Amino acid sequence: MITLYDYWRSSAAYRVRLALNLLGLPYQSHPVDLVKGEHRSADNLARNPQGVVPTLDIDGLRLTQSLAIIEYLDETKGDLLPKDPAARAHVRALSYAIAMEIAPVCNLTVRDHVGSMGVMTSEDWTRHYITKGLTAFEAMLTSAGRFCHGDTVTMADLCLVPQIYNAERVGIDVTSFPQTARIVANLRELPAIAAAHPDRVKT
Repeated sequence: MITLYDYWRSSAAYRVRLALNLLGLPYQSHPVDLVKGEHRSADNLARNPQGVVPTLDIDGLRLTQSLAIIEYLDETKGDLLPKDPAARAHVRALSYAIAMEIAPVCNLTVRDHVGSMGVMTSEDWTRHYITKGLTAFEAMLTSAGRFCHGDTVTMADLCLVPQIYNAERVGIDVTSFPQTARIVANLRELPAIAAAHPDRVKT
């Protein structure tokens, strides 16, 4: 049995849920409540020394970091990145633009810290960095078709869907990014994508 140590609103865990669903891999979810601080528990630190989610138990391995997990799934279970090296590099760049540039500065720990400093609200901080990041992402969609790269769902789409969920939660008008909004609308029509939505998996 595949086990995903998950939090329903974690963007990183959401990415992995999307990948598992798209590949048709059944898994057992083990919630780790970030709001209650369960990510700092001894049990979670033992399986994930960074004290975060997700962690995936699969094939006798314990994997951390969402993009590393997705690349493992691509290499062992199915196609989540293109085979062509140039296309693969482009999909990685799109993925990293979200997972390494936007998401880290907008995660719960950072938002709470910003809010505690009193310089600006955590919501204003989040809106600023998501808007800045999505503006660049929109310009990077040079090979878009129905999805971020052509007409096949890739790792880039798995990063985009959770980021748009977060953008909408803080009141960003995603239609100001027309290509991005169109791609997300296409993705949301897929049952595997819809099944991973936080509202569908909240415990």
